[in-house]
Amino acid sequence: MNQSGVTGGRTAEVSSVWNPVVDVHAHFFPRISRGEGASLGSNGPWLRDDGDGTGQMMVGGREYRPVDASLWDPDARVAGMDKHGVDVQVVSAAPLLFGYDADPAVAAPWARLVNHRAIEMCASYPDRLRPLCQVPLQDVDRACAEVDWAMSEGHVGVHIGNHVGSRNLDDPEMVRFLSHCADGGIPVFVHPWETMAGDRMSTHMLSWLVGMPAESHLAILSLVLTGAFERLPADLRICFAHGGGSFVAQLGRADNAWHRRDLVRADCPKPPSTYVERFYVDSAVFSDEALRLLVAVMGDDRILLGSDAPFLLGEERPGV
Repeated sequence: MNQSGVTGGRTAEVSSVWNPVVDVHAHFFPRISRGEGASLGSNGPWLRDDGDGTGQMMVGGREYRPVDASLWDPDARVAGMDKHGVDVQVVSAAPLLFGYDADPAVAAPWARLVNHRAIEMCASYPDRLRPLCQVPLQDVDRACAEVDWAMSEGHVGVHIGNHVGSRNLDDPEMVRFLSHCADGGIPVFVHPWETMAGDRMSTHMLSWLVGMPAESHLAILSLVLTGAFERLPADLRICFAHGGGSFVAQLGRADNAWHRRDLVRADCPKPPSTYVERFYVDSAVFSDEALRLLVAVMGDDRILLGSDAPFLLGEERPGV
């Protein structure tokens, strides 16, 4: 997960070494038909291409989100990258495609379908687009097999959700998958999805504004406070989307609780702030003030450029 820093844009200095601007957080949604989506059930996800450069992410017969062709058309995507000074995008499927609720026997071929489509999309611009795979994380044996296959076919890492049902990333099976990735040198990108308290955040995009940052915060602290990071290989390369959510802003609260309550430090031998060296975050935090705080807490060597492109609520000018 190497990239040129968090400022975005092409360098103005003349150099004999190419220092590419790499966006590690960019999504795609391939042309999946309604029939293909139905393999996950009547509300399976699929793409409606309206033929005019726009379309809809669909859930069964319901419109889920309006989108444009850069989500599935590599030519449109690379044109947008050129406009914003991005040399390389590491693309991952929209989390709607995870399929974690499906039976593993269904989710495994579904992941393979999405991963094949990712390879096909990136093949148009192999020097500009690099794919992250998805896996049937509800079945770790199948997930390990799929990530190994995907890496052998040209994927550069794996994209996972921050939980599978009620299981956080500290669950023994999730730790087993992360250990497998560490042993294979496979980078892991963690994205929030299926946010908590959905019935209380059903309007005004509150699940995106509140739920997603909270989910990422929960994912990181679940690895810290349970001692999971102590059990995981130190060379695990794991990055959390959206600047790690609310983790950085609330890190002082976690440290304070660790020092004052034995309940908090029962399984965690060091203050939570000491674990920032164990993971990366992206830079998609949407304000200069938030980015300055992120750099102050994480260090600029732990922040990777991320935009959440090409969704409307992503950063239009990555890192700027």
